[in-house]
Amino acid sequence: MPGRFPLFTDENIDGPIIRGLRQRGWDVLHATRELGEETKDEPLFRLAASLGRVFVSTDRHMLQLAKKWLEVNRPFRMIWWEQSQTHRVHLSVVLDAFEDLAAQDDVFAYPVAYLKLRK
Repeated sequence: MPGRFPLFTDENIDGPIIRGLRQRGWDVLHATRELGEETKDEPLFRLAASLGRVFVSTDRHMLQLAKKWLEVNRPFRMIWWEQSQTHRVHLSVVLDAFEDLAAQDDVFAYPVAYLKLRK
């Protein structure tokens, strides 16, 4: 069933994105606020999964960690995109891309959803 899902963002997600998502009604936790700055990748990923939240990241290391979790069938959900794309588009494009994902019937049929930023 389409709809918004709770998010857990790593420290690479900019404040304007987090604020914009919250203004649009998304439930967002931010890693820095929850565990402090410079927390290692694995504890962040593990916390998001244990809370049933979708992990949001632009960090390639997190994408590699997701692949390792897939190899051992550990349950998680993640949204990922290239950080460099964020700087090429208006904030509303990023926020709209989240709304587009939420509108899909089975966005997490594969645990990693790639955010598509349209210019």
